[in-house]
Amino acid sequence: MSVIGEILVAFLFGSIVGLLVQRSRFCNTAALRDAILFKTYRNTEALLLAMMVLTIGFTTFITFGVGQTMKFDVGLNQVIGLFIFGIGMVLAGACTVSTWVKSGEGNVGAIWALLFTFIGMFLFSLLWSFDYWPPAPIAMTGEPNLETLQLGFANAETLQEKTGIPAIFFGLIQFAVLLFIYLKIQAKKTLKTTGDK
Repeated sequence: MSVIGEILVAFLFGSIVGLLVQRSRFCNTAALRDAILFKTYRNTEALLLAMMVLTIGFTTFITFGVGQTMKFDVGLNQVIGLFIFGIGMVLAGACTVSTWVKSGEGNVGAIWALLFTFIGMFLFSLLWSFDYWPPAPIAMTGEPNLETLQLGFANAETLQEKTGIPAIFFGLIQFAVLLFIYLKIQAKKTLKTTGDK
């Protein structure tokens, strides 16, 4: 496919996804925030269904050696970073995707959140360039490194390589856990509906 063709496909795909996100009001942050704080599960159910489909899809591809999986080290720095990012997204009232949608709708708060997301990433990139923590060449080798609090690569492909067990097996375990949570939410909603009557 030519470069122009790739741009057109990306534009078409992005437009469809943007329209779906805008119309559905779907938000990853709301999926977790609303379930924990407000006991409402509309976005949570959608997120769980999407995760189930993606889990089976990706682990099937990995099992048959199709596609290229992303490999990155997992460690304490990711846990801290994700926690701080999560707090920021809850305070902003949206995840990064919905922040883009809300900015497009003219929401001034979302525009500020998006602006400072970029400023924060830029400032961190400068800090990362001058002072690695943990030192990337030493710590991020893809192998567990307890001294620098890194767990190495952590994904279904890594598990498949290390254990010889097909990735779909791990995908089915994750699918079962997600399905269990989804069914628990459905049962809770049914119980609430029955109790209201």
